[in-house]
Order: sequence, then structure tokens, then C-alpha cells
Amino acid sequence: MAKAFASMGDMTEKKISFTEVGEGLWAFTAEGDPNSGVIIGDESVMIVEAQATPRLANKVIEKVREVTDKPISHLVLTHYHAVRVLGASAYNAPEIIMSDTARAMVIERGQEDWDSEFQRFPRLFEGHESIPGLTYPTTTFSDAMTVYLGKRRVDIMHLGRAHTAGDAVIWVPDQEVMFTGDIVEYHSACYCGDGHYGDWGDTIENVRWFDPVAIAPGRGDALVGREMVKAALDNTKDFIDSTYKAAARVAARGGSLKDAWDAVRAACDPKFGDYAIYEHCLPFNVARAYDEARGIDTPRIWTAERDLQMWADLQG
Repeated sequence: MAKAFASMGDMTEKKISFTEVGEGLWAFTAEGDPNSGVIIGDESVMIVEAQATPRLANKVIEKVREVTDKPISHLVLTHYHAVRVLGASAYNAPEIIMSDTARAMVIERGQEDWDSEFQRFPRLFEGHESIPGLTYPTTTFSDAMTVYLGKRRVDIMHLGRAHTAGDAVIWVPDQEVMFTGDIVEYHSACYCGDGHYGDWGDTIENVRWFDPVAIAPGRGDALVGREMVKAALDNTKDFIDSTYKAAARVAARGGSLKDAWDAVRAACDPKFGDYAIYEHCLPFNVARAYDEARGIDTPRIWTAERDLQMWADLQG
């Protein structure tokens, strides 16, 4: 009998940190669990990433209330994944913002992603009974939009495909701080199961072009200072390249998915094996890299059934 996904046995509560990454800008992080961001304007607050359930969202709100009593007016969701969006109702934000592409992906595969993630990472869905349903935006954009929180300007942009086809980043120019979602991680494995390996590196370079003084990444510690930002961008790019190149070499010679798994493990375990959620992400990363290397541009939809079949194939 195949062993369970690594994430199914991960039931340990993570330590929460709340780090100021700029004046009125905060990163909510939790040892490799999904991060959220907080942008405090003159009269209201913007939240970046909702968390997986209202219960987890309330942990973000508790931290917000430690630093401001201003109302939450905007919620920005960098992409469609269930662990990022299903806690949205807790914030009661009048405006929920996603890219056009991310909204389309909610319609196309949002329920399947919810079912899949719920099966493979149960700890992140504690309190799931309070989720009212799929999260849809009230406002969408194609390439970029700007929101003013009073005098504070916030630019929300699509800089290219990476973690998903519809990724958004949030740039606060008065502090030169960016919230990148899962385009950038820090000592946490990238989840690439719905990613675009061929574009991801260019998107990271587009982030680098802004020369941020700080980044709130998708997972892992807040990145404060340009030296730490550079290290995280370089490391994330290395993770993506190392995974894809190993799988692509196998695909090019007609090898199997299991062969790609072995090749990626050999290339990545020594460098990244101790990263948060590495074992959880790896099978999905290998499957997507193998598909992309064989010409499948649009990631296939993950379902609870497909998850289990893929895992059985990798276990031989």
C-alpha cells in the first residue's frame, strides 16, 4: 500500500510571525504555511491573501488589530488556490480583487482545487465548515490597476506566468515594497503543480526590475533588505530551474514519470530537501515539469482522484 502524502501527516501548529516590512506594511508568516500581507492606508486597510478558512483568516485579523483599528476595505488575492482564497468571508471587505485570469481559473478549476487541497493538506482546512463557498472577486484587471488607500498608492500587476497563469503582485511605491504571492518563496518549496516553468524565471526577473527594498513572499520569512531579497529571488529561480531541467532531460529521452521523479530527487534533494513543504510539493512539481517538457502548456486540473493516481504511479 502506497504511503500517504507528506502533508496529510503534518498536523503541527506553526509559529506565527508578524513582521513590519515598511511603514504601515506587514507580513503575516507561519513557518512555511501560506503568508498574508497587510497594507495600512490613511483610512483603511488592504489585505493580501485570505488564508484557507475563516478560522485562519481571523488569526490575520487579530494581528491587524494589534497595529490598527482602521476598517478592512480591500482584499487582494494573488491567484485562485484554495489555501489562499477560501477564508475571504472573514474580512467582510467590500472589494475583492483578482486578475481576470485568476477569476477564470476559479470558474474552470476552483472546486476541483478545493477538493484536492482539502484531501492532501487537512491541517490548513481546520474550521472548513465555515467556508461559505468558492471565492469570487468583485473587481478584476488584465495587466494592472491602481488602488488609492487615501494618499497611499497601491499598484496591482500581472508580471507574467509563474506559480499560476494569473499571478498578481502588489507594489507599494512609497516604501518600495512588494507582495509577490507564490512567485517568490523563502526556504520553503515552491508548489509548481499549476505552474509555468518556462515563464517563471522571466517573471522573477520582472520582480527584480523593481529593485524592492523588501518583499513579503508567498511562504517563508519576510525578506527585509535588498541583500535578502536578492538571495530569495536567486534561490527561487534555482529551485524552478533545477526541478524543470532534471525532468525535461528525462522527458526528452522518452523516460517515464517515475524516471523524472528519481532525476528530480537526485538534483533537488541535496539543495532543497530541508525546505518547508518540500515533500508535499515534490510529486506535483515533478508531474507538472514532466507534462510541460512534453508540450502540455496549460496545467492539467488536479482532482482528488488524479492526486492519488499520480502518487501511486510515483510509488511504483
